[in-house]
Amino acid sequence: MSAPTAADSTVAEKLVLECLSLSHIDGDSTELNDRAVFSCLFCNQTFDEKDNVQRHLVKEHKLVIADVNLISHFQRYLLYWKARFKEQPVEDFCSIILTNSGDKDEGPKDQYYLLSDVLSEDKSLRNFLQKKTLEDVLSIQQKERDDSLPARDCLFCREKLEGNRGLLFDHMAHDHGFNVGLPDNIVYKDEFLDLLQEQLSNLNCLYCEKTFRDRIVLKEHMRKKQHRKINPNNKVYDRFYMINYLELGKNWEAIQSEDDTAIDNDAESEKEEDYSDWEEVGAQAVCLYCEFSSSIPDKLHAHMQELHDLDLKEIKLRLNLNFYQQVKLINYIRRQVHLGICIGCQEKFEDRKALTDHMHEKGHTHVIPDLLAWDQPQYFFPTYENDNLLCQLEDDDNDQQMNQDGSTTSCHGNVTVIAEDNPVENTILTDEKLRREILMS
Repeated sequence: MSAPTAADSTVAEKLVLECLSLSHIDGDSTELNDRAVFSCLFCNQTFDEKDNVQRHLVKEHKLVIADVNLISHFQRYLLYWKARFKEQPVEDFCSIILTNSGDKDEGPKDQYYLLSDVLSEDKSLRNFLQKKTLEDVLSIQQKERDDSLPARDCLFCREKLEGNRGLLFDHMAHDHGFNVGLPDNIVYKDEFLDLLQEQLSNLNCLYCEKTFRDRIVLKEHMRKKQHRKINPNNKVYDRFYMINYLELGKNWEAIQSEDDTAIDNDAESEKEEDYSDWEEVGAQAVCLYCEFSSSIPDKLHAHMQELHDLDLKEIKLRLNLNFYQQVKLINYIRRQVHLGICIGCQEKFEDRKALTDHMHEKGHTHVIPDLLAWDQPQYFFPTYENDNLLCQLEDDDNDQQMNQDGSTTSCHGNVTVIAEDNPVENTILTDEKLRREILMS
């Protein structure tokens, strides 16, 4: 991989090319405005969705942008690098990835460019955009704290409350048990309330998000099940909480887990140290076919083997897959499941449940297609960002498997090494008198 070279000019000097006012203020927000436009870095094509421009960059221009989900103002990010690429060649900024570069690789050789925060200029740009986002969100939060707005209906009763929207959130928390956190920690309050009202108007539970036949049944369900709260796993709500803007690449779950870890460490220091039941916890990896996740590789593999009859370790040994082929296979299965296509028969389904039901019924969950279908350069890149299942793979090319006859077989080849006894010659231990003296001493 070629090392990137940073340009001499600073990010601050280049950013005058485009005004970086907060997109929520100027109405150019990706999340809120359907007219959001993402420009290609090399040609004049534009796209209305982030995923489409990324797909275009990879397919047409062989460029991959790392950790897109951590970039604030992605449109501004693209505009900045579009201007920079006009000034200097892309090789000056990007790492180069060569595919099928080995002597035994049969596929076509390709060259991809990786734009990431390994480059100091890119890292400075990401930090600058994150800082601008935080500053603008803080200004909006302060404005909302001081606002006195017209009356608005409570989500759960007919009472109308005017003035600061924090009064409405306090009313719903105290009178209806609907607690979404401290109002001072919430931003874009009216948009948040609009989203919650839309969910309830569509007869959807705010927590489990199931749909009910009428409002009476919905209210009774939320009361009995204590579902008068929002779903913490729904990422749509993240933008309404200040905590998600504080640190680059960290949402409320990551920050809260750090706080909990500090508290737990303080508590444990007062007790006798006992690590008998301690398990190392890493990042959560998700099953290839369902929503089950685990930070422990053995648990995840056991789940896929028992519930879906998919044994990745057995497949690796049976097909003699190396590390990179394992990566491609997982990315291929992820992509097919995302598209609703069965990996065994290529039949397409409308939703995930219909697909998995079919695959279990036909026994297609463990049917691996021909090598040509998935051993392609495009599957070097993960279907989902931060796919921690890939991180759980072990690059054990040098590992060996012990056979019953004492021989060893390479996990990634068919070469068998048989142990044999080699006689030792010209040793002093052949002297009978010396051996007796050693045994008597």
